[in-house]
Amino acid sequence: MGDPRVAEALPAGSFAAVRIAVSGSIATDHLMTFGGSFSEQLIAERLHHVSLSFLVDGLEIRRGGAAANICFGLGALRLRPVLVGSVGEDFGEYREWLDAHGVDTSGIRVSKSLQTARFICTTDAEQAQIATFYAGAMSEAREIDLDTIGAVDLVVVSPNDPAAMVEHTTHCRGRGQRFAADPSQQLAILDADPIRGLVAGADILFGNAYEAALLEHKTGWSADDVLAQVGTRVTTHGGDGIVIERAGQPTVSVGVVPAPAIIEPTGVGDAFRAGYLAAQSWGLSLERSAQLGALLATWCVESVGPQEYTVDPVEAKERLTEAYDEVAAAEICAHL
Repeated sequence: MGDPRVAEALPAGSFAAVRIAVSGSIATDHLMTFGGSFSEQLIAERLHHVSLSFLVDGLEIRRGGAAANICFGLGALRLRPVLVGSVGEDFGEYREWLDAHGVDTSGIRVSKSLQTARFICTTDAEQAQIATFYAGAMSEAREIDLDTIGAVDLVVVSPNDPAAMVEHTTHCRGRGQRFAADPSQQLAILDADPIRGLVAGADILFGNAYEAALLEHKTGWSADDVLAQVGTRVTTHGGDGIVIERAGQPTVSVGVVPAPAIIEPTGVGDAFRAGYLAAQSWGLSLERSAQLGALLATWCVESVGPQEYTVDPVEAKERLTEAYDEVAAAEICAHL
């Protein structure tokens, strides 16, 4: 793998030349909206006996799961990512959708006894969320052997069955396979040693600002310690943009692409990762990669469901020019 601190962009090329495998969750999302504010319903001195029911305004059932969402975005950008995960026998229609949107589903394992995972999420008027995740067939993802998917340029280890995340990371490190660490939501249930094992040697470490702080708190690592373990650390800060760090290199900061309306935030981070990875595969700079990621994230937040946006080159040029400048728009849109 070489020194991870000097990781470069993925090999430049067309969708046929670069092969990215994304391991992680594949789920059906049940998305609901609550017209009020969760915080107004919580009484600090009674939190140890919480018993609340929220009357929601709507229900949307959408395709989701971190790995599937990332693959959808990569497929929309004309790469052909390999989706690696475990599903139930109820996955047929979802598989057809992914196949039709440029995703290679040959790396998917089908459970004989468990259903595809479910993500049940309620979002309030302030975009705060309360969610529950049923793992289902995802718990069998640890049975997947990455050797069966063939040669790839990068493996993304996104939120999944914890044992599968450890297995896939260990596999990559043992074979000198480049990988991106994206522990994200699973940081909450992992202890220090597993987290360290998921991060050490990664070419890219993804996370949002809270997850970055949680990772440092749980591992006892400082920010500099983390940078010594990975090639590139990419941290999203919501409306405050993206920060990209490399040991011994200047920090790269990128603003967001403004969203006239925030419809539903589920999957926004996954869309960002898809844009960032696609731009890296084209050989673009860290700044351009974050800018394309920011555009996909905005398209996602303007949609209901994490796989409902489309990549429109004309609109992309307009919005990238407005958010950044004509040079950024031209360099990115040359690949759309």
